[in-house]
Amino acid sequence: MNLTDYQARFDEEPGYLDYARVAPMGRAALEEQTALASVLAHARFGSVAGLLAQHDRMRAAVAALGGFRPDQVVFQPNASTGLLHTMFGITGGVAVSPREFPSMTYAVQRAADALGVLAPLWLETDDGRVTPGNLRDQLTPSVVAVAVSLVDYRTGYLVDLDGIRQVIGDRLLIVDAAQGFGIVDAPYEVTDVVVSGGQKWTRAGIGSGFLAVSDRARDHLTPVWSSFAGSRDPYAPTVEPAAEGAAAYQVSHADPVAAGRFAAALEEIAAVGIPVLHREIAHNVSRLIDLADEYAVPVVSPRAEAERAGIVVLEPSPEQLTVLAASLHNHGVTATVRDTTVRLSAHATVEEETFSMLRAALVSFATTI
Repeated sequence: MNLTDYQARFDEEPGYLDYARVAPMGRAALEEQTALASVLAHARFGSVAGLLAQHDRMRAAVAALGGFRPDQVVFQPNASTGLLHTMFGITGGVAVSPREFPSMTYAVQRAADALGVLAPLWLETDDGRVTPGNLRDQLTPSVVAVAVSLVDYRTGYLVDLDGIRQVIGDRLLIVDAAQGFGIVDAPYEVTDVVVSGGQKWTRAGIGSGFLAVSDRARDHLTPVWSSFAGSRDPYAPTVEPAAEGAAAYQVSHADPVAAGRFAAALEEIAAVGIPVLHREIAHNVSRLIDLADEYAVPVVSPRAEAERAGIVVLEPSPEQLTVLAASLHNHGVTATVRDTTVRLSAHATVEEETFSMLRAALVSFATTI
């Protein structure tokens, strides 16, 4: 599949620049959802086996994109659940920025409060950016794991996983990849735990995601809230030990419809290739930055391509924020306005009309101020 074929399979309205929040599903995911829901509705003879097979299909699709083995992957309804599984399973110190997405910080603090065996080390960072340099001097002997986002949701910063691995040694490296999985060719081989949801850049819809656990992490994590589906024999008459590896981190069976549409979306990404999507997204992000520069709207997210993915963060002066937000709204541009910033995010499917709408909004903003 080439890029043009991929782009033709998405139908979002012009003006949408909020893929980092929720990315519209494409035809692959929608068609898979419709087909599987129909199977579930009609209960055809022998159909249940095909539905249950969607979990294995999804695990294979995640493994293919991330460089994992399928047995290292398990379905999760969202990234937050995967992070809770992970943090509740850790004994020791976890180094994490307090400015990470709340899924991360809440999982760390809830595990610490409930069990008393996880000890948070709240990192001081460069405006929330975790780098090998600022991490190195803060690590203590009690820290057994470091948790970071592949792409920071606030700043758009693409973390240096290789550099962090070199700094932390044999500690576990836990990565929330929700803002980059499927569009960033990341070195997941240096990580120990990777979680992601499917509602953002993979475009698989809300209610889909995964947890990937390395062999080393398997030996260090305890599956605290693993239920029957995560046991060695789910239907044994006694409560069985947890299964080996990622399979242990299940509360119930995977939603087959969610798993199927997630798999379909990932298979579509694999068909076109992450490098192809990444190049197009990088081009679109550069265009967003150029437009902001043209109308003198300060860009506070990384400009260097090696330090960014699909997010551009604008930070006008406080008295101009409302004007900018209103201009975007009035011209039909969808973005995330939070605190003092406006976050734009562009996928590979952004059409020319969207850039024209953004330009019109910025003209209106500049004229008003």
